[in-house]
Amino acid sequence: MSDLTTTNEDLGAGSRFAGGSARDYFELLKPRVMSLVIFTGLAGLVAAPGSIHPVIAFTALLCIAVGAGASGALNMWYDADIDAKMARTAKRPVPQGRIEPGEALGFGATLAAGSVIVMGLMVNWTAAALLALTIGFYLFIYTMWLKRTTPQNIVIGGAAGAFPPMIGWAAVTGSVSLESISLFLIIFMWTPPHFWALALYRSDDYARVGVPMLPVVAGKRETRKQILIYSFILVAVSFAPMALGFAGLAFGVTAALSGLIFLALAFRIFAGGDEEKADGKAKALFAYSILYLFLLFAVLLAERAIGLAPVTGLWA
Repeated sequence: MSDLTTTNEDLGAGSRFAGGSARDYFELLKPRVMSLVIFTGLAGLVAAPGSIHPVIAFTALLCIAVGAGASGALNMWYDADIDAKMARTAKRPVPQGRIEPGEALGFGATLAAGSVIVMGLMVNWTAAALLALTIGFYLFIYTMWLKRTTPQNIVIGGAAGAFPPMIGWAAVTGSVSLESISLFLIIFMWTPPHFWALALYRSDDYARVGVPMLPVVAGKRETRKQILIYSFILVAVSFAPMALGFAGLAFGVTAALSGLIFLALAFRIFAGGDEEKADGKAKALFAYSILYLFLLFAVLLAERAIGLAPVTGLWA
């Protein structure tokens, strides 16, 4: 468990706290993760039936962005001890001593509370409740509990990253529906193969700090099998928006073609082969998985922007 009284010595000899720069605080927000959260939240907002005032829509997206940033800051506060020992995270502001853990905690907590309150007052309380659930799930369920206790951390914890389209949908409709749940499920099923691909070539990092990622606990062969299984489930689930009648033919074609590429990359990992090339295969799937999710939600947005009719007759 993370030590709440982490000292400069704990974070590395010679580190000095100077309050941090604006760039350091921006890094706490995990901007790359935030950009994907904003994009999927926007897709949920645009795909939802009904209308919403542009100012309210902007406010909803801003709250989603700030809430995602708050989650990132709180995660970096709690994980400062293991971040300092992992090559991928050692240069983050808290392990480097550029921001004090208490400052990261205060920054994240303030943003979290502010984003939820503003969402409730200016948008609606259903969206605010979902945003609060997202932040709380990521901090308390994933970061504080699952991440360090079970190899299913990514499977269950992935729910936190899957809520943004539901929040965007609720911002317009004030409710949760099967359509918004289908968008949630796409991201939920996408998360395991996405992060397990990363864990395959970063397994030494996770083993060093005692985080029970699947490759560390079950081995790389089992991880490769699970990646393939979840990839099949993901591709099947990706057709749900079309089946539910709020996505069109362009979305279906994109889901099919991009899904085939996803499965091909997952099968390459499953097939194994030269161990020296294994990391390259995992990196290829990890990189493509980001593009895959972007493509699905981008086409959903484009269909609404262009005014293409959704497919409704096949499953009506």
